[in-house]
Amino acid sequence: MFILNDFIDKYVTKRVESMFENDMISHDKELKDAIEDKTVLVIGGAGSIGSNFIKALLKHGTPKSLVVVDYNENGLAELTRDLRSSSYVVLPAEFITYPMDFASVVFEKMFRSRGGFEIVANFSAHKHVRSEKDIYSVEALLQNNVLNAKKLLDLLVSFPPDVYFCVSTDKAANPVNIMGASKRIMEDVIFSYSSNFPVKTARFANVAFSNGSLPAGFLNRISKLQPLSAPSDVRRYFVSLEEAGQICLLAAMLGGNREIFFPKLSEVQMTTFDCIARDLLTVHGFHVLECSSDEEALKRSAALQSGSLEYPVHFSASDTSGEKAFEEFVTSKETADYDRLKSLGVITGKVIPDKDKIDALFEKLEKAFNNIAITKEEIVSIMQEYLPSFKHIETGKSLDSKM
Repeated sequence: MFILNDFIDKYVTKRVESMFENDMISHDKELKDAIEDKTVLVIGGAGSIGSNFIKALLKHGTPKSLVVVDYNENGLAELTRDLRSSSYVVLPAEFITYPMDFASVVFEKMFRSRGGFEIVANFSAHKHVRSEKDIYSVEALLQNNVLNAKKLLDLLVSFPPDVYFCVSTDKAANPVNIMGASKRIMEDVIFSYSSNFPVKTARFANVAFSNGSLPAGFLNRISKLQPLSAPSDVRRYFVSLEEAGQICLLAAMLGGNREIFFPKLSEVQMTTFDCIARDLLTVHGFHVLECSSDEEALKRSAALQSGSLEYPVHFSASDTSGEKAFEEFVTSKETADYDRLKSLGVITGKVIPDKDKIDALFEKLEKAFNNIAITKEEIVSIMQEYLPSFKHIETGKSLDSKM
């Protein structure tokens, strides 16, 4: 029987146990003290990272209340079933899930009626590089990752939490795509509120088989006997679903104000998507049949329906916008502490960003989005004016053009 977590351990992360397990054990008391009897709000808690943050949190303490918000109603239903079916989980008496948008009026009503929360973790975000295909997808991405994030922070000023955590990305370090640049700007936005309440974040690697990821797509394709397509030249760091939740918990509960956590992964731990696809097909009993194009792979896939074990794939060099050939967590202008934790580095020394500069950026973005003739290129220019390190890679081709 195929067990996904076992496959990830053996072929993707190549780790038998979580690389963060020692830190989790050695800091168990600190984690428990930070969680026990606290009121907790998790936004985007039905997603891969948010749900695993919740599981990690509940392994180390029982909060007074746990409220989970996500617009994915089906995801919340499955989260509840998963938690209530797990023997290691002790849910608080007050456990509530709300299928709602955190930028909505009803969310603010709920939040104010509760007088805020002691721990707020926000996992709601556009996470895909493919979310920059045109001006409309770019606006939606920036609304969620930047503008709505500020709206939440403004609400928190009236109800300051003891902990505010949200997720960044390795793609925020020297960004080449709009998603990564939006997260780098988001880091500045949250840090600009750090005099009101403590804020922490984490940049981390690809989460293996997370919702919507290319490896998760491989499983969907195999279940439908459809061909696979993947880049062969893009090298990525990977963490497991469990490890993703642990990174966030350690950063949120142990981090200092304006600190950015990242996993201490070495370059030899990188892998490529085509390698994952090859191993996945082998484990499922297939032989890889390499094709020269998506079209050829699609044509040859008809034989799978007749029982063929020759599985058509198309592996090729990446040629879509915003793709970086390698990953990095820390820029040359940032200072990192590699000694505090065994498995995580910490970017320190971040100053409070210039709020006037951030406000000016928001004014420009809002004015631009009110102009129906605005283009994606003009939005990129506005972002680059604020963030000169943003070197956008534009090829004119989106990931939506691939299988």
